[in-house]
Amino acid sequence: MTTTKWNKSFFHPGLMISTWFYSGLIPLAPGTFGSIAALPFAWLIVEHAGKFGLANATLIVFVIGLWSSRLYMQVTNKTDPGEVVVDEVVGQWLVCLVIIDHNHVGQYLLALVAFRLFDIMKPWPITIFDNRHDAFGVMMDDVVAGAMGAAVLFAVNYYVF
Repeated sequence: MTTTKWNKSFFHPGLMISTWFYSGLIPLAPGTFGSIAALPFAWLIVEHAGKFGLANATLIVFVIGLWSSRLYMQVTNKTDPGEVVVDEVVGQWLVCLVIIDHNHVGQYLLALVAFRLFDIMKPWPITIFDNRHDAFGVMMDDVVAGAMGAAVLFAVNYYVF
């Protein structure tokens, strides 16, 4: 299968969302940059709508992410494009749901490390979804990584703080 570049408008919502406002287009470590780009949004959402708002936003971005990542994969003929980072946003926000002090930068750094650790290592059961080559697999492997990262951050907060 031949891959192609994105051939629609640079301002197409499918590109903007799938690359999380172009953070996924950074050539070095796009997943990490996508996760970092998710953090200010998480803070703003919690600040204005609380954790319930962040949970709802996570669900909404998951659904929109299914559409945008599927579109990106169709246009480019790629099965798991690294530049698609909307999945990282969803996973990162899941970890942010267990942050105990949303005004403490250290909590966000712990959340970032907890999520990226599982997203990069991809232990079972993440591999179940990582081996799928569709938009659902792209999104779900990061949901599982986010759930695992959230469990680790919850434990760290419970036992350390």
